[in-house]
Amino acid sequence: MSVLICGSLAFDTITTFPGRFAQQILPDQVHILNVSFLVPSMRKEFGGCAGNIAYSLQQLGGDPLIMATLGKDGVLYRNHLENLGISLQHVRTVDDDYTAQAIIITDQDNNQITAFHPGAMGQAHIQHIETDPRIGLAIVAPDGRDAMIQHAEQLQAAGIPFVFDPGQGLPMFNGEELQRFVSQASWVAVNDYEGKMLAERTGQSLAELSRGHLRGLIETLGAEGCNVYVQGEVTHVPGVKAEAVVDPTGCGDAFRGGLLFGLSQGWDLVKSVALANRIGAIKIAVAGPQNYTLDRAALGV
Repeated sequence: MSVLICGSLAFDTITTFPGRFAQQILPDQVHILNVSFLVPSMRKEFGGCAGNIAYSLQQLGGDPLIMATLGKDGVLYRNHLENLGISLQHVRTVDDDYTAQAIIITDQDNNQITAFHPGAMGQAHIQHIETDPRIGLAIVAPDGRDAMIQHAEQLQAAGIPFVFDPGQGLPMFNGEELQRFVSQASWVAVNDYEGKMLAERTGQSLAELSRGHLRGLIETLGAEGCNVYVQGEVTHVPGVKAEAVVDPTGCGDAFRGGLLFGLSQGWDLVKSVALANRIGAIKIAVAGPQNYTLDRAALGV
């Protein structure tokens, strides 16, 4: 079974601030915020939600199909994906813009501030999803606003079950639009902050949102694990202790790769989430979103 991954491909510029953001930002002065962080270390990585999720899924032995747009500077990313053995069938190049780029600052508590330039991602809606018997599962991850709306509609029309993963794109949508996504999806995945925003904007708790047609709603809690809501009932799936906490960039995407692998194998949601927790713990011990290696035998897959 192929898994269609709709989302961004981006270059990540990752920097580290050796202090704490909380010590530099005065809460009562945020209306005149003017801060500068000295970041002694910097590196560039391949990133973007679609690329990171596909990397995780490919490592597990899955068959990811990325649907995304690259810019005129995207040849390095195309070569990278080819070297990984990931299909470029649905990766399109936009010649009049640059590839999306995230500029990330991480402090010593692993809090992050990200500036994101969408670039070619803003034209991701030019890609259209057609019925394809090879595709049995999909995810709508953070992407251009129009692309997320249209791809969710197209997946529903094609009868392809999908995970709605709004991520940092959630603030782009109002309550009615988010309700529409939930009504189209088979699963919803959010972190705890996104979960609170989703509940606030829709006027429903996560337990309430999970009732009805949804097969499940996953709320990730970092090192604490996840809450899995199914028809209003919640099951807590404990976290997995990481060997080291090196870099949180891409942990959520690594988790989603594990989740998609489990679902594509026909596992139940709790078992899929348990594997996803293990993948997230492996990724956080390695710098960069696509530099870790998964031992499938050790993972039992």
